[in-house]
Amino acid sequence: MPRFSVIVPAYQVQAYLHACLESVLSQSYPDLELIVVDDRSPDACGAIADEFAALDPRVRVVHLSRNRGLGPARNAGLELARGDYLVFLDGDDTLAPHALRAVADRLKETGEPDVLVYDYARSYRTGETVRNRAAAHLTEQGPAPFRLADRPGLLNLLMVAWNKAVRREFAERAGLAFPPGYYEDTPWTYPVLLSAQSVATLDRVCVHYRQRRTGSILGTPSERHLDVFAQYDRVFAFLDAHPEHARWRPVLYRRMADHLATVFTRPDRLPRPLRAEFLRRARAHCRRYRVPGAPAPLAVRLRHVLLRLGLRRTWAALRLASALRRRSARGAAVPLRAVRRAALRLHYRVQRLLPLRPDRAVFAVAGGRGYGCNPGALEEAFRRLAPHVRTAWAAERVHHHTVPPATRRLTPGTAAYWTALARSTYLVHNSAFDAGLVRRRGQVLVQTQAGTPLGRMGLDLVERPAAAAGADLGRLLRETGRWDYVVCANRHSALTWERVHPGGWTALEYGQPRTDVFQRARPEDVARLRETLGIPRGTVAVLYAPVHRDYRRTQRAVLDLERLVRRLGPRFTVLALGLPGGGAPPSVRGDRLDAAGDPLLGAGGRPAADADPLPGAGVRVTPAGGRVVDVGGHPHVESLCLASDVLVTDYSPLMFDYAGLDRPIVLHAAEPEAYEEARGTYVDLGSFPPGPVARDEDELIGVFAGGDWQGARSARLRAAFRERFCPYDDGRAAERVVRRVVLGQTQLPPVVPLDARRPPAAAVARSPLTTVPRSGAPVPSATASDRCPSTGS
Repeated sequence: MPRFSVIVPAYQVQAYLHACLESVLSQSYPDLELIVVDDRSPDACGAIADEFAALDPRVRVVHLSRNRGLGPARNAGLELARGDYLVFLDGDDTLAPHALRAVADRLKETGEPDVLVYDYARSYRTGETVRNRAAAHLTEQGPAPFRLADRPGLLNLLMVAWNKAVRREFAERAGLAFPPGYYEDTPWTYPVLLSAQSVATLDRVCVHYRQRRTGSILGTPSERHLDVFAQYDRVFAFLDAHPEHARWRPVLYRRMADHLATVFTRPDRLPRPLRAEFLRRARAHCRRYRVPGAPAPLAVRLRHVLLRLGLRRTWAALRLASALRRRSARGAAVPLRAVRRAALRLHYRVQRLLPLRPDRAVFAVAGGRGYGCNPGALEEAFRRLAPHVRTAWAAERVHHHTVPPATRRLTPGTAAYWTALARSTYLVHNSAFDAGLVRRRGQVLVQTQAGTPLGRMGLDLVERPAAAAGADLGRLLRETGRWDYVVCANRHSALTWERVHPGGWTALEYGQPRTDVFQRARPEDVARLRETLGIPRGTVAVLYAPVHRDYRRTQRAVLDLERLVRRLGPRFTVLALGLPGGGAPPSVRGDRLDAAGDPLLGAGGRPAADADPLPGAGVRVTPAGGRVVDVGGHPHVESLCLASDVLVTDYSPLMFDYAGLDRPIVLHAAEPEAYEEARGTYVDLGSFPPGPVARDEDELIGVFAGGDWQGARSARLRAAFRERFCPYDDGRAAERVVRRVVLGQTQLPPVVPLDARRPPAAAVARSPLTTVPRSGAPVPSATASDRCPSTGS
């Protein structure tokens, strides 16, 4: 008896069926049967299914004698199902990688519930995937399993069969089946959720819901959309047959009214001659099933009243008035924005005629984000070493709460912002300054950059279209020509920036200001950070920071982190900076430079700091027993570095920062040829790695299982890497910059030698750890080569 019976009805989906079936059979959890129901499809769906059945004994094919529709096709699959749980998948959709493994783990964790509800993401032709907007209802916090009465918000999710795993015995006992006609999911999903004695949720995208341009059932105008009324008759007949569920009648009435309104207002569903008929039947249904006094917002109540009264012309008039109001508001906004821009330009010109203020400084980071990165470290040093200079931080209003109380807050695009740019002597940024900025005589522009360059940047991206999409060479040259100083962490950075960001600026080869905190932090600070992140005491915290891949239209996970922590055992926790959210590009907070191009070229790029004021904000625990923590929304990468014991990355420049902590670094060298071709690197990590190198997931597990990650060889590699790239990161980089630029001092604090620096030790003592459990696939040899395929020079 397999664990899962995956039922796939197929009708006129020959272009997508291969990807659908392959996504099931390639799951890392193989204990399944795949039942493909050929609903007398006129295309090659039946032949495709037969080909898969000939290659894999887990595939069973049912050929119906006539086209019966999606509901009866699923019922035909139900009759053959032998699995513990039923999983439904439409023939044009796909399962996400490792989805069934995540479902199986969650079912085991929650005690085999009747129903497990998981998430989906809409997949578009462009390759973009967008996660379900109602995903908040799938949180795994709180008791599990539960009854629907404990989490009624689940009824706000899309009522479909393919976002749930249903226990087969429960479905048979409850007599659940799909009806014929369109909207067949409705009379299935409501009884499933209402009847289930135990429900659990999985906060993970398991299905990619393909958004087809043409050919989808719901996107084709047809009289079959009138089937929605019969489906809701079945839902309320179920309530009549089960009086114990009567409490849900007001909720289901509201859901019905909303559903009918959606069908009526979608222009791609109802042919125009049927609109009056649909509204007449909607009026009858609303009157028949209405529950007086059911609470609802005013706009919803108005919509329901219009449906109930059948006021088609009133409905149309209100929709037209609403559309005209939105259009007129958009039209009026254009000239208003133009007038405002002109007024601000005039204001800025007037302010530039006034004298500079030598006691003013403005700081900002890429994207108008919150306080942090190198400008944040310098702003703190300004206040400490040059208190006569009043500092201001420019950020969007949503990030103002991250700015220290002693620092003035500015919003880009306001009159106060332009006044500060015109009158302040010191301007500090880690990316491109405002495009409208005119550098005045006497102003000092300090460019901190956002880290040590690993992937190619600036002028070196011109011949790499995958990495330099939207590049603006003219803007780059204008921008670099305005700089006075560029803060450089090391000689490698100074030489690289001078070549790829040419200008008459002076290099301040003083170290990385944002890593000063690494030398100042104390063990109690590390303990507090770990507690905030929920890292259990005695656990090895692995910070996982993958890089953005320019050559991929959509970002996907390179590592299966849940499998990784299962194999490594309970003494390991992963802090993930790169979990893909439903197929969306992974967060690359640690990847300060290699994200979607050089921001100076106008090709985007993620900022180095975010704006969440709470130490633990932006942290989300994912499955695998809570040992994978999504920290993609955490405000400060430096705090994550301090809280972790080891860094695992591929080509992220975060490795240069992390080396200053003198903690282990492990490279997961995935797809080096593709990355080199698309982006290229300045450092040959194959011949000069910061630690052990693993070429695939199993080899990475072996590095940790055998202890190589913290062995003598790892220490030797890290020491050489640290000597080359962290010569000045002694905790006083920001101080040296302020003393030189603001105080005009030439005798700067001497650099503390590497062997005399005392960054806080990792929280977990370096001692032999529990080995990886040997269940499952065998682990390769624990030793890993110091070399990987060359990634550039």
